[in-house]
Order: sequence, then structure tokens, then C-alpha cells
Amino acid sequence: MTTNTKRASLAPLLVDVAVPVGGYYLLKSGFGMSTLAALGWSSVVPALRTGWAAARERRVNAFAALILFVNVVGLLLSLVAGDPRLMLAKDSGVSSAIGIGILVSVALGRPMMTAAMKPWLVKGDEGREAAWARLAAGSADFRRAEKVFSLVWGVVLLAECVVRVVGAYTVPVDTMVWLGTVILAVTMVLGFLLSGALAAGPMAHMLIAETNAAAGDSSQVQEPAGAQQPAPAREAVKSPNGLALAGS
Repeated sequence: MTTNTKRASLAPLLVDVAVPVGGYYLLKSGFGMSTLAALGWSSVVPALRTGWAAARERRVNAFAALILFVNVVGLLLSLVAGDPRLMLAKDSGVSSAIGIGILVSVALGRPMMTAAMKPWLVKGDEGREAAWARLAAGSADFRRAEKVFSLVWGVVLLAECVVRVVGAYTVPVDTMVWLGTVILAVTMVLGFLLSGALAAGPMAHMLIAETNAAAGDSSQVQEPAGAQQPAPAREAVKSPNGLALAGS
């Protein structure tokens, strides 16, 4: 595995997620832009990525489209003002948008979270990349685990949305301000634990087994059937009468 290979496997994830999310916080906190302006400008990259993939590759870039959708939801929610409880409840809108997007991708047979998980399991290794392709094509258990990974994250994020909305209207506002962050942190930990135990862990084991099996097959050298080793040469031993005898 080379550094360039690893970077290539992580590049799409960085462009589709890290750039727009990091751009939002940089514009808002670093340059002092309003929430509306920061969301608008940080939507440029996912919008271009989504349009480029649709026009040139005839497909929808799932992650870029999701981030664009989330930013649009954030733009709409940023217009909400007034009731403090409504302001707290709107924070869960982003989680619900992501959760719904992930669940829709599972229903369409293209689990979105695979793009986030695959680089960490494959690690830029060509053998694991080939093993992934074989398992995705021929293993029902592998494909099922792939869907379960996205399903877990979709359900967990939607559950976080429900809990925060309920908390926004039942818990004192001052308490919910810090409790919302705790709920989000617990949600992320729960998502990592469940998705790892139910999907990523089993998929990693299947990948390792498939990679090792392929490596073992390629290293074996098959001998021709019926091939025999040549018999060791016998030494000629001279007898006392000068005649050559074959030594045993």
C-alpha cells in the first residue's frame, strides 16, 4: 500500500464532506459571515460536484448531493426565528435530513455510508480492493452487512432528531442548550459501536479472509500429475578385480 493510493481512496470523501463542512465553519467563525451566507457559499462545492457527476458520468454523487441537501435544509432553518424552543428543535433538522438521505439510499440499493466506510476497511490496499469487489459481487452476507451499516446510521440519526425535538419542548431551555450537545455525542458513539459490531467488524473479517485466501491461491505452485523426482546418481565402485560395480 502506498501513500498515494491511500490518498486517492480518501480524496472523494474529503472533497464531498470535509471541504463543505470545514468551509462552513471557516466562513462563519473565521471570516465572520452570517449563518445564511456561510451555508450558501459552502454549498458551492457539493453543488458543482453533483452537477458535474450528473452531466458527465450520468449518475448522482450521493455524498455531494446529501451535503447539498443538508445545506439547503440549513438555509431554510436559518430563516426560523423567535420561539427559543423552536430554535432548539431546528438543530435536529440537519440530523433528520442526513438520516432520511441515508435510509433512502439503502432502499434504492445504494447504501450511502459505504463511501465513508470503505476507505477505512480497504486502507488503499490493492488486494483488499479486489477482495471487496469479489465479495460485493458474490457474497450475500457482505452486501447485507453493507446495507446494515448505512441502516444503523440512518436510524440512529433519525432517533437523535426525535429525542432532541422532544427535549426541546419538554426540558427547560437552559438545560436543553447543553443537553443537545450531549445527545449528539451519545448518538455518534452509539452509531460507531452499533455499526461496527453489526456491519463493519464482520465485513473486515470477510475482507481479511478473502484477501488471505486469494494470496494463498496465488502462492501455490501446482506440480504436474505423476511427476517424479529423478533418482540420485549411483557411484561406480571398483571391485578388487578391477571391474566397476554400481554402488548402492
